[in-house]
Amino acid sequence: MPADQEDAPAELARLWRLRASSSGLGRPAALDTERVVRTGVELADRDGLQGATLPKIAKELGVSPMSLYRHVGSKDELLVLMRDLALGEPPALGAGDWREGLHAWAVAYRLLTHRRPWLARLPVAGPPLGPYEVAWLEAGLGALSGTALDWAAKVGSMTLLSGYVRQASLLAEEQEQGLSDSGMGQAESERAYARTLARLITPERYPQTAQLLTSGIFEAAPDDAYDDPATDPDFTFGLNRLLDGIATAVETSTE
Repeated sequence: MPADQEDAPAELARLWRLRASSSGLGRPAALDTERVVRTGVELADRDGLQGATLPKIAKELGVSPMSLYRHVGSKDELLVLMRDLALGEPPALGAGDWREGLHAWAVAYRLLTHRRPWLARLPVAGPPLGPYEVAWLEAGLGALSGTALDWAAKVGSMTLLSGYVRQASLLAEEQEQGLSDSGMGQAESERAYARTLARLITPERYPQTAQLLTSGIFEAAPDDAYDDPATDPDFTFGLNRLLDGIATAVETSTE
């Protein structure tokens, strides 16, 4: 191991798995950082973030909560470790057009947060730090590598995209919780919304909204329009507008 890695802070060493939990002599340790964090991810997948506390992880592993602190320094560190592990490897974007690459990147991230909605609820403590977080950043920067954007613009583009996907994921999760309570799908719920609101507003007070409700847009969406987050019309519209903005920056950078 290089000397600079040996001198890494304990939290960073655990995040990058730089130090083994045993000396290599005798039987391997029954518990290590990887197992603790992976158990946390599995519990969050099953029960949400509230199910991935250190006491619950300890119970799942059949150990005392205090024994976990040899492998995870705090609750906040646990969340950082869980986020990185849950992200996993980014999609392989290939060497095609930058826009296609970033579109694929954003869709892959959105699908991941759909499978693991708790990911979008984790606090953003700072820039990418873990190996998988950095790998996702590397993939996005790689897609932009053929453009003339400067580094600030490239990083800004990735911050913009990741923030949009995170916010879209949070909104989708909250809507899904509301729909679950109502027993309706999103398209059905939007039709009910438009019909109800149309009876309450007047064109004199809300002229634009009245036109919106009578435009037929809420009636046109098929029931399965929102089933796939990758093709959700609201998500796709916003993503394409962001990519349009990045395209303007790319075009300007080459002039």
